[in-house]
Amino acid sequence: MLEENKALERRAYEEIYNKKNMAAIEQFYATDWVCHPSLPGTPMDLEGMKQSSTLTSKAFPDMQVKLEEILAEGDKVACRWTATATHKGEFMGIPATNKQVTVTGIHIDRIAGGKIVESWNYSDMTEVMQQLGVKPPR
Repeated sequence: MLEENKALERRAYEEIYNKKNMAAIEQFYATDWVCHPSLPGTPMDLEGMKQSSTLTSKAFPDMQVKLEEILAEGDKVACRWTATATHKGEFMGIPATNKQVTVTGIHIDRIAGGKIVESWNYSDMTEVMQQLGVKPPR
């Protein structure tokens, strides 16, 4: 079961984030999926996932996400990831800057019935804002 859950994570990342296949969201995420927290201004549910994924894909169309590490225990999978992208469209009210950004993050997903049912996410948005030039360095 642990290897199946890790494989589900790999496929979900590849389809949704690297291939930009938004239709795959429903393939990998349960209809009652809950996210803690979501992108500001989007609901913490599957509709919010679709909205934030679409917004992010438009703002960073060349985004590629690399799973650096995947750990599984019980019904949970933890992933450490790195995303690289070019800011080509509006993002959180910031017009395109054409700047390259790199951001790292960690998330934990709970899986049931072959789908992701709950997620806890962390990425350093301050780091992204600094790379876009809209927030001074720390």
